[in-house]
Amino acid sequence: MERYGHVGAHTPWRGDEVFPRGQGPFIRAGRDSTESKRELVVGQWGLVPWFAKSPKLSYSTNNARYEEITQKASFKQSWHYGKRCIIPATSFDEPNWESGKNVWWRFRRADGVPWGLAGLWNTWTDKSSGEIVESYTMLTLNADQHPLMRRMHKPDPKLGPDEQDKRSVVAIELEDVDAWLFGTQEVASRLVKLTPVEIFAAGPA
Repeated sequence: MERYGHVGAHTPWRGDEVFPRGQGPFIRAGRDSTESKRELVVGQWGLVPWFAKSPKLSYSTNNARYEEITQKASFKQSWHYGKRCIIPATSFDEPNWESGKNVWWRFRRADGVPWGLAGLWNTWTDKSSGEIVESYTMLTLNADQHPLMRRMHKPDPKLGPDEQDKRSVVAIELEDVDAWLFGTQEVASRLVKLTPVEIFAAGPA
């Protein structure tokens, strides 16, 4: 994060695997400056929306379908107010069911650079205790036509191959990070696209 994102030198994050509802790092636009300054925050993977009564949710907000973020109550405010973030990762895992059972695949970049995955964030405050919870969600995009990502996740036998709504994370390239964090909603929307298959280095974990 320090080398590629130029952020995080003074954040107490030692690096580890991150799981849903666990703590993980994300990069957002700094809120203490009028300049285009990034800040790294450690928060919960699973966005806590403004209307939540507790940070422990009974429903999943780990991923946000990009096609629905302007309608989904949990995410539309973060999208509307430009609360976009980058989730750094050396790799991510997805389940492959082509053998009839779950085989976890690991996805790295072929160029050796870390992933910068598109996400949204929110800061939630407990009105009774004043507790502040930072949290984030990871954007996903339909990948039914992607030659690699369409192979992930268990298929629904009731649906055809092009009706599965297989999902893919959204990668933001290093040169586009500032456009994603500081750009207008229109600029950010143009960056939401599937990653070319040649960028991936993937196989059974």
